[in-house]
Order: sequence, then structure tokens, then C-alpha cells
Amino acid sequence: MDLLEKLEVLADAAKYDVACTSSGIDRKATKGLTGSTLGAGICHSFTPDGRCVTLLKVLMTNACVFDCAYCINRCSNQVKRAAFTPQELADLTMAFYRRNYIEGLFLSSGVIGSPDYTTELMIKTLSLLRDQHGFRGYIHAKAVPGTSPELVQELGLLADRMSVNLELPSSDSLELLAPQKNRTNVLAPMRQIRDNIAVDRDTRALVRKKTTYMTPTRPMRKDRAFVPAGQSTQMIIGATPESDFQILNLSAALYRSFSLKRVFFSAYLPVNHDVRLPQNDAIQLNREHRLYQADWLMRFHEFDVAEIIDQDHPFLDTTVDPKANWALNNLDLFPIEVNKAPYEMLLRVPGIGVTGAKKIMKARKTCCLHEDELRKLGIAYKRARFFITCAGKHQGAGVRMRPEDIRPYLAAPIDGGRHGRRADKPLPGQMSLFDSVSSQSFGWKKELQEALA
Repeated sequence: MDLLEKLEVLADAAKYDVACTSSGIDRKATKGLTGSTLGAGICHSFTPDGRCVTLLKVLMTNACVFDCAYCINRCSNQVKRAAFTPQELADLTMAFYRRNYIEGLFLSSGVIGSPDYTTELMIKTLSLLRDQHGFRGYIHAKAVPGTSPELVQELGLLADRMSVNLELPSSDSLELLAPQKNRTNVLAPMRQIRDNIAVDRDTRALVRKKTTYMTPTRPMRKDRAFVPAGQSTQMIIGATPESDFQILNLSAALYRSFSLKRVFFSAYLPVNHDVRLPQNDAIQLNREHRLYQADWLMRFHEFDVAEIIDQDHPFLDTTVDPKANWALNNLDLFPIEVNKAPYEMLLRVPGIGVTGAKKIMKARKTCCLHEDELRKLGIAYKRARFFITCAGKHQGAGVRMRPEDIRPYLAAPIDGGRHGRRADKPLPGQMSLFDSVSSQSFGWKKELQEALA
């Protein structure tokens, strides 16, 4: 199998991993080295200056010794298998980078042989990129559960971000669908990454300070930081019976205990036939969408899980978003005066986000805010108007403050936009690597073959 065939197989196999995060760090270009992480982002993301930046999202191999029921690459499936050598993948990444196809690498892998052997292959690949090619761009690496601590440490010094997939929301579900995995092997590297990030951060802070040490030698300056962009994880939702209440409480515990940057939710995709899996073909994308909205409220809007969902109503409302649902259930707190309300209450108003609340706090120091001013600040006024007053005047246009009266104005079907997982077709002009028109138009396959020759 030639290199381009491997790329087609392993890039396609990587599409089920949604935890493809932005860099979270800024590293400038350095003379004699290649790349930087300034403004880097996720696949098909847009930077403030309008550039579309991408990551090469690929598996080291799709061969795997595990037989997880939900995974297309499980060992019992009859699928086309391929594997990169470290040199092949390093050269491929640099060839793509030099042609401005990508801004970084997202590297995951099936488990070939053993977790340690798989991780060694990933380390060799990243070492070639960092040391031989002098690559300073963004790299996200997946840690394989069960890998020895020494190899996790070595991988963390080469990657900008690491993630360990939690896979499923409970130990019982993991035992049912992935019996060769266990929660201990998943959580152990997550703890190690958390602890090593903290130690590395403290050490580097000490080195930066002008400190007098009582010991003969001061701490040595490290050439590389350990996972400077933090860690994330991913879990599949819809393949097992856990409720949104359980999932969101688990997410909150992970943020609190492991200092994660992000928890990703992946709607279950029926790629295998297995009696342990749901027998319907429905993909719970709407549920995934609501979970992401609730996760956003916890991370940025200062909501507690208990405010978003409770055990008596264990699933998120699909007709209105979680923030609107909370507001409808707490109408006794509204309307609030937009010119006087504290920042914490502004964040609770549907249609006002973090940026909008900060703009309101700043703008009302110099003027009294009314509808026109709020619209100019970018507030979603059509949603917010039911919950606010401006200079004592309610903005709800005569709608009574009752949940049944306001809900129809807030309820709307989830619109996935023109691109992404919900799109019926790709965004015009944004072509696939393996689309025949793209290949003919850009001739990247021929260029790549010449570059690697």
C-alpha cells in the first residue's frame, strides 16, 4: 500500500474522534525552525484575521487489538487496515504544512500490539517532527489507556495538548461495550497529565522569577513545557442508557478533579451491528447539541449542574436551550433592570452572553441603555426582551410573565447551519482532500508524491 492510500484510510478512520481542539497557546516562529501556534485552531476554524486553519487529523494505525462494540476499527471488523511508519507520517505532515494545507497535527491511533508499543510509535513520529524537522506548530496527541507513566511523560513533552478518551459515561457501560478496557487505565494517565502539568507550571514559574536559592544549583530551565495547552476528553452519548443528569454531573466532576480544558460529547453513530448496541439508526445530534450548550453554561456562565438539570427531570429539554429553560423555571427573578443588574444576573438572561454582559457593564457607565443601544452592543434582543427592563420599562411587548406565554418565542428547532456534522452538503469552496474535483484542481497528490520522492 502506498503512502497516499494509507492517508486515505487513516484520515477517514479518524473522523469519529470529535475531540479536535484548538491550541490554547501562542508560540511565535523562531529563526531556523518551522511553524508557530499563533492563531492556530481546530479543523476548518477561522482566525480573527479571516484565515481558515486546519489540522491534519489522522490515525497512526487503524489496526487494533481491542474489540470495542461501538468502534469501526475493532479487531473483529473486516475493514481495510493500514499503518504509517513514524518517518512516513512526519514527512507527510511537513509536506502538507509547507504547502499551507495544514497548521498542525491531531494524532490518535488504534492499539497495535500493546499500548506501550503504540505510544512508542507516536513518540518517534513527534520526535522526528520536533527534532529533525524543527516543527514548532501545534500538535494534539491522544494518550492510549494502559500506557506506562514514563511514555506518557515523554509524549507530553512533545505535544501541545493531550487527551485520554473516557469513552463511556459509566464503568458499567465501559465493561459492557469495551470489556478489554477499564476505568482505572483511563483515569491513571489523566491524573498523571494533570499532576505533571501542575508541577511543570510551578517549576517554570520559579525559573522565571529572580529568586535566591539556598541550594548550590537553581532549577534547570526546561526546553519544552509539558502539555502547555492542557488536556481534554471525549465520551459517547446515546449508546448506553445514562441520562443527561448523569453525564453533566460526570463532566462537572472531571473539570473539578482533572482540570480539563474541555469535555467533548460524541453522538453515537451506528457503524457496527452488535446486540449490545441500540438497534435504531437515530443519531442523537440534538441531544449532543443541548449537552454542549449546558457544558458552555457551566464553564463560562457560572451555572451549577443543579441549576441546569435535576434528578426528577434527568434529560435536557429539546425544545428550548438550557439557559432559556432555567429562566422560564425562575421567572420570579425577572425582569431585571439592565442598567443596574449585577454581572452575575446579566449572565442569566437568555440572549446575553459573557461578551454582551461585559459590554453592558461598560456601556451603562456613560449612558442609559435602551433597545437601540442593546442592539448595537450585539445583544440577542428578541430573546432578552422578555427578561429585562430598560429605565424601568418592561421590554416584553405586552407578553405576560408566564412560562406558557414566553416559551413559544424561545422555542425553535436546532439549526445546524450550512456546514459541519448537520449539513446536507459541504460548504461551497471547502473541498475534501479526496474529492476528485479537488484533486484535479489543486494537483496535491502529484505535488505530494514529488515532495516525498
